[in-house]
Amino acid sequence: MQLVVKVGGRTLEANAESVVQDVASVVKDGHSLVLVHGGGSKVTEYCIKLGVETKFITHPSGVRSRYTSEDELRVYVMVMAGLINKFLVSRLVKEGVKAFGVSGADGTLLKARRRERILIIDERGRKRVIRGGYTGEVREVNTEIINVLLNSGYLPIIAPIAINESGTLLNVDADQVAFNIAKSVKADKLILLTDVEGVFLDGELLKEIRTSELNDLLSKIGRGMNRKLVEASRACEAGIKEVVISNGLTEHPLRDALMGAGTRITCG
Repeated sequence: MQLVVKVGGRTLEANAESVVQDVASVVKDGHSLVLVHGGGSKVTEYCIKLGVETKFITHPSGVRSRYTSEDELRVYVMVMAGLINKFLVSRLVKEGVKAFGVSGADGTLLKARRRERILIIDERGRKRVIRGGYTGEVREVNTEIINVLLNSGYLPIIAPIAINESGTLLNVDADQVAFNIAKSVKADKLILLTDVEGVFLDGELLKEIRTSELNDLLSKIGRGMNRKLVEASRACEAGIKEVVISNGLTEHPLRDALMGAGTRITCG
């Protein structure tokens, strides 16, 4: 089974050892796996240590995201491609896995379009257009690199950094990276390990969501999860059989997700 697994930064900070051991166990069972990681909170931590201002912006949809300046991009690359990525490599190697850590910039694994302008809601509640900074949207995945690694028995561990045609490094959303990779490698399942149990509606965990139900649900759930569901719908349309959003804070987070924990998004 071809799996793409994305683990969020907060999940890694709270439960890295369990995530690593579970990923290693699933790989040893013969599953082909690509691991994508986040780590925004760790980037913020090191920005503070290095005296780099961290800025977040609010979009008209209500979604809050990091605004990446040139100075913050340097810290972002250092932490994502260095500290977090190589920590995961070292821990998985210790577990007996052939782990290979790369960023999306290496070999133009992730080609992105730089956002030239961003529409935001300012502190007075007014819409305003600002320069896009060093953030991007994934436009192309170089599956050749991923397939070479997988076919050689390696576990690719991918940091969410992309590059554009002019060679500029860009901060890209890790969820977006995972969805694009899953679509490109035609994964059987995409699993998002988060710090919540799944998708909730009126306090109740939804065990399964059909893509045909999403339009009615999007206005009723939180905006952060909303974005994940929109991408999940696109992934299903691209041929992925199932997207799972599940709790990464358990003792066996990946196996739990494979065995039915969390919320499953399926086509239909």
